[in-house]
Amino acid sequence: MLTFSRLKKEYNSQPVLSVEHLEIGDGLHWLQGANGSGKSTFLKIASGLIPFEGDVVLNGISLKKNRVSYKRLISYAEAEPVYPDFLTGEDLVRFYNSVRQSDKKWSDKLIERFAIGSYWRHTIGTYSSGMAKKISLVLAFLGSTEFILLDEPFVTLDVATVNTLINTINEYHRQGKNFIFTSHQSAEMVHLPITSHLLADHQTVCRLS
Repeated sequence: MLTFSRLKKEYNSQPVLSVEHLEIGDGLHWLQGANGSGKSTFLKIASGLIPFEGDVVLNGISLKKNRVSYKRLISYAEAEPVYPDFLTGEDLVRFYNSVRQSDKKWSDKLIERFAIGSYWRHTIGTYSSGMAKKISLVLAFLGSTEFILLDEPFVTLDVATVNTLINTINEYHRQGKNFIFTSHQSAEMVHLPITSHLLADHQTVCRLS
């Protein structure tokens, strides 16, 4: 269970997001909203990437009180990932494997599955947006996390990679992993067994179903 309590976020003293109380249980959750509605901010807060007021608790572990333990349980992929140009995809995978204590055999399978092996040893400065997106998705699937948060995961991907991503999400879901996806589109665009629909609107996030 992922619980948001008295959550508030401001940029330059302007409120951008406020969630009094929201519980997100196990399953696949689709967070829809227009551009600028606060979807990405919501995921970045849940990932522990940006400061905020209030608290987020995952399976009894508070982000504010036990940040390290909390972040071990969360994985996140940005809508438009940006990494230092001088690093390679291989550098990032090795780092994530080390930090998340991930199985190298599984990371090798993901590299093959998402077809990044032909360029992952090249510096990221040479990547297209689609190539960087695939690297970020591989990284998000590494480690023993409870919730995987994917911001606009299907944007900039070719059809084959979209199908690969859907199959991987379904595989992880069968293993008991949970997901939150953000999109400005309807969940009907993908064939996934969505558990609940959430809406980002009017500077808050609420449950639709």
